[in-house]
Amino acid sequence: MPSGVADSQIDIALIYPALFGSYGDQGNATVLAKRLQWRGIAAEVHTVEFTDDIPTTADIYVLGGAEDSAQLLAMERLRDSDAWRAVGNRDVPVLAICAGMQILGGSYRVGDGRTHQGAGMVDVDTAQGRNRAVGELVATTAELDGIGTLTGSENHLGRSTLGPSARPLGNVVDGTGNDGTVEGVRQGRVVGTYLHGPVLARNPALADLLLGWAVGGERLEPLELTAVTTLRRKHLGNRA
Repeated sequence: MPSGVADSQIDIALIYPALFGSYGDQGNATVLAKRLQWRGIAAEVHTVEFTDDIPTTADIYVLGGAEDSAQLLAMERLRDSDAWRAVGNRDVPVLAICAGMQILGGSYRVGDGRTHQGAGMVDVDTAQGRNRAVGELVATTAELDGIGTLTGSENHLGRSTLGPSARPLGNVVDGTGNDGTVEGVRQGRVVGTYLHGPVLARNPALADLLLGWAVGGERLEPLELTAVTTLRRKHLGNRA
């Protein structure tokens, strides 16, 4: 455990759960808090509703998936938020799922051809496709040492293109992800993905990567949890 962490509290900001609540992605905040608490590190989830001020001092930020109308509403709010820009300037861990990832990108083009400007936190542009990507998604993460294979479920129309400042979170094995080839985005300490599940319940090593950044940049020792191992084997089979 990094020095001094046991005496401090990690604050997790769950952004707009009433809007970003379509797919149970709020559970990612719960996973982060519990994995800290199981290690003896105090953690608290702070729910930030649409009418609340965005806290600029949290240690981790979590955004989930949303339907189109909620997504555009949240995109406008975050794009114009000085507080959210301050969060981006702090280089703290941010987990953005599906619509959350699209919102943090540069632009989002809807089906009628209109393009909406995003928050610009990651170098990703998204356009709605014709066919919805639905089902299990599996991706490998060769560039992320110790994370291994990622698994989750996807349900989206978006097709996302990474710019030169961004890297993919992984390479698609099964499913669609961003474009049928790569999945998600990594840029600094921002991680975006199309994986629901919630993604951190199904991929605890990814949760621990984010937590390591939050507690001082050190990799945390893994937790041996039988239920988590069983869940991984169920979804990954011989890839686990």
